[in-house]
Amino acid sequence: MKVLNAFILLLFKLPSFLAAKVYNFVALSAAGVQYDQYPVISGKLLVKGKGKILIGRAVRINSSLNSNPVGLSSQSVLFSYNNAVIKIGNNVGMSNSLVCAMESIVIEDDVLLGGGTQIFDNDFHAIQYVQRMQQPDTNIRISPVLIRKGAFIGCNSIIGKGVVVGQRSVVAAGSVVTKSIPDDEVWGGNPAQFIKAIDNRL
Repeated sequence: MKVLNAFILLLFKLPSFLAAKVYNFVALSAAGVQYDQYPVISGKLLVKGKGKILIGRAVRINSSLNSNPVGLSSQSVLFSYNNAVIKIGNNVGMSNSLVCAMESIVIEDDVLLGGGTQIFDNDFHAIQYVQRMQQPDTNIRISPVLIRKGAFIGCNSIIGKGVVVGQRSVVAAGSVVTKSIPDDEVWGGNPAQFIKAIDNRL
């Protein structure tokens, strides 16, 4: 307890950006986060759960309104439940986003997550009333999520369980994605629908 109190006092005495750096290093270490290269984090990243979190190289995480006001969310959160895996590839950028896995969420290389993006591989609660009233819920539906290389998820979008977002595809801002998206397409809306194909040839 004395060590914890001393650490808290130290954080209060440091300039805010240095306090955030110390906080993030301690938070990632305490959660056992594995990374190929320490990520660039602006603000304080919240890391929760006892699952596994793997981070690649050149990952940039905005985690404050000052670092990116788009989406109006104030923090990025990585929440990996027991035995779940969150895997973030190389050259990924995310702003004030929530990634919450009960089984598996994989974000491949070169993906951008706009401000306020939320990615879930589960429903959090059962559909049936009796199951939902159990403590904890029983029969929560869970299915892995895959965001493939080069995809761009617009701000305030929600990616639901079982979804694969194809390579280089774009999800328009404010969309709710409930089914998989092929490569090289733009989808948007609630629920998200096909808008147009993208010619990604150079």
